[in-house]
Amino acid sequence: MKDASFFLAFFTAFWHNENMTDYTELQDNLEAVTEDVPHLIANLANASAYIYEALPDLNWCGFYLTEGEKLVLGPFQGRAACVEIPYGKGVCGTAALKDETLLVENVHDFDGHIACDCASNSEIVVPLHDPEGTVFGVLDIDSPLFSRFTQEDRTGLEGCVRVLEKTLFGDGKA
Repeated sequence: MKDASFFLAFFTAFWHNENMTDYTELQDNLEAVTEDVPHLIANLANASAYIYEALPDLNWCGFYLTEGEKLVLGPFQGRAACVEIPYGKGVCGTAALKDETLLVENVHDFDGHIACDCASNSEIVVPLHDPEGTVFGVLDIDSPLFSRFTQEDRTGLEGCVRVLEKTLFGDGKA
């Protein structure tokens, strides 16, 4: 007879597999909805909506855009959010400053976390670059679940950002 931990592991794995995001499809959709559209804000708004709908268990998904040495709130889905985040502060500001994706399993353990929504427990932030390779902004995604984001999510979301960089900035757009 199997013990309770076996069943918990089985159903956790089953639930996760049933709720995995098809990042290839998401990236194709993002390309289709943003390609040949010369409006930055409209493209980011649609991208945040597509990602918010495609990934389960989110409470916030959107963009912060670089202005000088801070990030300013851009298009998003979810509750009202912090308007300005200095580079180096919180998960978003740290990801922008370091120019690297940050996957945080428990935001309450992240030194300097900025709690825009107290319901958020995990977060992933992916930098977005302009054609010169400078951080143009970040894609910020929050979940009320601890350890919501996986390495598969990281890879898939970095792919989404690469698609957006191509469609937003290709041929001198934005």
